[in-house]
Amino acid sequence: MHGDANYFSIGTIVNAHGTAGCVRVYPATFDVSRFSMLDKVILRQNRKEQILEITDVRYHKNLVILKFSGVDNMDDALALKSSVIIIPRENALPLEKDEYYIPDLIGMAVFSDSGEFLGELTDCLQYSANDVYVISKQGFADLLLPAIKQCIISVDIENKKMIAHVLEGLR
Repeated sequence: MHGDANYFSIGTIVNAHGTAGCVRVYPATFDVSRFSMLDKVILRQNRKEQILEITDVRYHKNLVILKFSGVDNMDDALALKSSVIIIPRENALPLEKDEYYIPDLIGMAVFSDSGEFLGELTDCLQYSANDVYVISKQGFADLLLPAIKQCIISVDIENKKMIAHVLEGLR
C-alpha cells in the first residue's frame, strides 16, 4: 500500500464524464495543470490499488477530466468513482522557498517562540488566502494557526518540529 509520506493524493474521482470512459476528478492540488505532466497515476479504492495510464487530460470549470487507457465506457468509469489518485513523491511539483508538502507537516510537534508546547500539527486547512494549521493538544481546544510569516517562525522537517508565534486573539 502506498500510504506513507512518499506518496501524495492529488485528487478524487467524483463521477463518470460522458459515455467514453472519462472520469471527473476533484483536484487536491492548487496547480491543476500538473495533471498534464503525468503519464500514469495510482488509484486507491477500498484498500485496493491499481496503476492506470492517462491518455487524455481536459479541464472543465473546477474539475479535471481524465481518460485512462482501458477504461472505455461509462460503466468502467463509474467503477472508479470515489478512487483517490495518488502519485509518488518524485512526481510531485517542486517546492518554492517556505513551501512544504502537507504529509511532511502532519504529526509535527509545534512549540511557541517562548518554548511552550502547543501541540501536534494534525491537519492543514487550505484556503485561497493562506493555509491554516490545526494544532491539537489533549485537554485543549484545537489551535488554528494561519500559515503566514508572522506566525510560523521555523519549520524543521527532519526533526518534525515547528516554532510558531501565536498572534493576539488566536487562543
